[in-house]
Amino acid sequence: MSNSLTSRRALLIKAGQVALAASLPLSQINSTSNLEYKKHTFTGTINHSVCSWTYGFLTLSELCVLAKQLGIPAIDLVAPKDFAILKEHQINCSMCYTAGKVSLTQGWNDVAHHAWLIKDYQEAIPMVAQAGYKNLICFSGNRNGMDDETGLNNCVKGLQQIIPLAEKHGVIIQMELFNSKVDHKDYMADNSAWAIELCKRLGSDNFKLLYDIYHMQISEGDIIRTIQENHSYFGHYHTAGVPGRHEIDDTQELYYPAIMQAIAATGYTGYVAQEFIPSGKTKEEKIAALKKAIQICTI
Repeated sequence: MSNSLTSRRALLIKAGQVALAASLPLSQINSTSNLEYKKHTFTGTINHSVCSWTYGFLTLSELCVLAKQLGIPAIDLVAPKDFAILKEHQINCSMCYTAGKVSLTQGWNDVAHHAWLIKDYQEAIPMVAQAGYKNLICFSGNRNGMDDETGLNNCVKGLQQIIPLAEKHGVIIQMELFNSKVDHKDYMADNSAWAIELCKRLGSDNFKLLYDIYHMQISEGDIIRTIQENHSYFGHYHTAGVPGRHEIDDTQELYYPAIMQAIAATGYTGYVAQEFIPSGKTKEEKIAALKKAIQICTI
């Protein structure tokens, strides 16, 4: 990913050519609000979600329809301008963006960005709460030569300006962890230890970590033990296959059924969002990949 929402979508063009059998006809996917949904039912202890940018070949309305069909109650990474679309389809937003600038590289670790970040989050927090959602994403930003301790201190200084408002509105600010080895060169929050220390210094239940399983497998591995020992700091999870960021099936190294069991065993009641880039050639193959991922993560 680069430093914008559109760059997440742009990554779709890098998808590989591994095809999966199609099982859901595209004729069922449209944006008609009164569509008679043909739902799949997935029971279990995991609340499922899907990240909007990885299925950017569909409009948000189409993705809402697909989510309904697959029994997915939520969509990740939606900005306030599109909340009305989710409401129309009765789909939850499991992780929100602010209404302003979205930058992965310019974040809370640099005081030069605090003014616009504080403004954006002070505006977004009440909007998220009013919509009935609770998770609002944030980013550390890149190091740019900065040492980790300075970055921690700067993050604390800035985030302390918005945490009281988040507490007042019941919104949880969640910093996403990325790997800096493959996808996000120089990103500061590239390991769980640094980010957990940030949580400890802030000392608020309204600041958590978005633990991206794909990124942390690349950065440090030891996924299940990390979840078992540190789950109180993790407020949200993302998935994808390693290597390649594609499907979470047996073509990659992570065994997601065991990871889901570990997450469930902690008593977690939030969402696990699929953020893999489907590698199929056709829409049908990409949709089938999402259905299969939900099946894999249903325990």
